Amino acid sequence: MPVSDSLSPDLPNDDTSEEWLEVGTIVGAHGLNGEVKVYPDSDFPERFTQPGLRWLVSPTEASTPEEIQLIRGRFVERKGIYVVKLANVNFRDQSEALKGTKLLVRSNDRPTLAEGEYYLSDLIGVTVVDHQTQAVVGSVVSLASAGNDLLEIQLDNTTKTILLPFVSALVPIVDIATKRIEITPPKGLIPE
Repeated sequence: MPVSDSLSPDLPNDDTSEEWLEVGTIVGAHGLNGEVKVYPDSDFPERFTQPGLRWLVSPTEASTPEEIQLIRGRFVERKGIYVVKLANVNFRDQSEALKGTKLLVRSNDRPTLAEGEYYLSDLIGVTVVDHQTQAVVGSVVSLASAGNDLLEIQLDNTTKTILLPFVSALVPIVDIATKRIEITPPKGLIPE
């Protein structure tokens, strides 16, 4: 089962040339005291609830991520967002100015996953092969969430994509180290 923390290599790097993980997007202000609403792009609640360093970057202008202290946060279940308090953001107009800003952590700040869990960013670009024939089918281009997670696979030598449920019966082998996934697709899913 994949988990998300979106690797953001296109974001500007600081002077240590580190990559960043995009963990959420500020979608608006909450209340009058500078709290912000954050739509999560991460499956790890501690990204929004545990105090500590985070970074902000504007999506509209090329800028270096700016360090900011996360003071506290809480999940609002009925809305699927987090309400977060950031240091030195004390008024509604300050929090409104952050709308659209991306919340980041350093890429080396990835929690350890359980067996059978994968980071979405590690799956993108992985070669997909047929488990029985060992023929290359294509590569993973995205992941969609439905009842089960769905791998979006771009077929080899074409722009056509297919969706395949990311379940062990259809995806028996995932080898992140060799960037290879083996699938047992249902008959008719892959054009002859």
